[in-house]
Amino acid sequence: MRKAFQLVSLFAVVIIAAGLTVSCKGKDGGGAAPAGAPAAAPAADSGPAMSDADFEKAKGIYFDRCGGCHGTLRKGATGPDITPANTTKKTLEKLEKTIFDGTPAGMPGWGRQGLMTKEETTLMAKYIQKPAPIPPEMGLAKIKTTHKLMVPVAQRPSSPEHGRDINEFFGFILRDVGKGAIIDGKTKELMSVVDTGFAVHIFRSSSSGRYFYTVGRDGKVNAIDLFAKTPNVVAEVKTCTEARSIDVSKYNGPKGNFVDKYAVVGCYWPPQMVVLDGQTLEPLKIISTRSHTYDENEYHPEPRVAAIIASHYDSEWVVAVKETGMVWLVDYADLNNLKMTQIAAERFLHDGGWDATKRYFLVAANMKDQMVVVDTKEKKFVTKFETGTKPHPGRGANWVDPKYGPVNATVHLGEGKIAVYGADPKGNPQHAWKVLYEAETEGPGLFIKTHPKSNHVWADNTIAKTEGANKKVCVLKKDKMEEGTNCFQVTDVGLVVHFEYNKAGDEVWISVWDKKGKILVYDDKTLKLKHTIENQDWLVTPTGKWNVYNTVHDIY
Repeated sequence: MRKAFQLVSLFAVVIIAAGLTVSCKGKDGGGAAPAGAPAAAPAADSGPAMSDADFEKAKGIYFDRCGGCHGTLRKGATGPDITPANTTKKTLEKLEKTIFDGTPAGMPGWGRQGLMTKEETTLMAKYIQKPAPIPPEMGLAKIKTTHKLMVPVAQRPSSPEHGRDINEFFGFILRDVGKGAIIDGKTKELMSVVDTGFAVHIFRSSSSGRYFYTVGRDGKVNAIDLFAKTPNVVAEVKTCTEARSIDVSKYNGPKGNFVDKYAVVGCYWPPQMVVLDGQTLEPLKIISTRSHTYDENEYHPEPRVAAIIASHYDSEWVVAVKETGMVWLVDYADLNNLKMTQIAAERFLHDGGWDATKRYFLVAANMKDQMVVVDTKEKKFVTKFETGTKPHPGRGANWVDPKYGPVNATVHLGEGKIAVYGADPKGNPQHAWKVLYEAETEGPGLFIKTHPKSNHVWADNTIAKTEGANKKVCVLKKDKMEEGTNCFQVTDVGLVVHFEYNKAGDEVWISVWDKKGKILVYDDKTLKLKHTIENQDWLVTPTGKWNVYNTVHDIY
């Protein structure tokens, strides 16, 4: 199915494939909060009457499904402020209807989709009319009590024991069972299934590719050794009660060699970053993100770390701080004498990644309908520009357009659209940071992906409301973009979410997010299905997945 392609002169839910805020646990899926969720608190006296048991159940549902958009303290970000000051202005009946049916602005209908029962929507309506329970802080001493070193560094193998190329390996999130799978992309064989945190948000490769690091929404971090005959967890630590991002140190230059030396976790609550030893996950330092908004200079108690990416120009992590609208460049060369550049950008920052040169950090300020550009070489803000309703690039996609040169692209949470914009300020300054093409998809999506060796750009429609649209993918041809998107169905169950290429760039791996999940492997040249992994007991709710080679080299 082709869509017209134009040449240009939810409360959107962020169900991120790495840690989707929607649950596939079924109608009774919310339940109690997972281990590590915000601490229990008795039902407050104010607001509608609720038993402590119902309050606790509602708190668990909120953590699993709502907190990512509305915030731990419910003050809003991608979704609006739903503190009692606002929610008590509406009747319980109206709140229940909104939760059950969704809204035209992009909020999913939890009940309509079969993910909340009528009883659960009633609980949630009451819960958000009561004060939000404030989770505990986590200082370094408390974090250290959670640290476990299963396999000391000296006892780990010095080379791969399995004789396989780890650059071919994929790390898969099995979201709702708190596990991850390691698959050999060359043979399509399962290497191992490991225990992780709850609803893992991302797999991130170490600089060398030897380790996969995972972070759950519950703040639990695992280091997985890919050299082991059966890849296994060698260390873990719980850094916070809610988290989304993790990355590593990559710099090797005049300041020293920091390859695989550090890992850093970005927390939602407490609002902080936690620096870890890259080999053992020993907690080393906490950096609070509490500060003032870039525009109004108002103090914010909950600035969450939305994305972290390692600079290719310096010993720095590039950090998107959501609520304050700041991009931080955190220099990890000397943790005792920490240096940081704070760049005013835009609220509310979310996902982002590199342009093709890996110089410009491109991050979505999705509630402003804008993409923000930061120059990590010059360490300064460049510009921001509108792309569509609530851009959500994930790490994005970049390639060389035959007419406009280097470009990047994003899909959107609030509409079915791919926006392609110039990303070559040196070679094509007249087109840089301007939307050049727009293409319709089947509906709002979460991720877009391509590869330097591919002529295709793949986009999902995961949060589309049209019946069946979220079971389709949409593909663009780089050399014939005027033809528009080719959208086609790839599954009859579940939701299609997230793409990853293999090392060679000739296969696209797709997740079918369902209780009995599937992994679909498509030939990128022919767009034909070439392999399916299904009917496996371990394959429960697969979502995000990452190839080691592509992740190490920031290929997307």
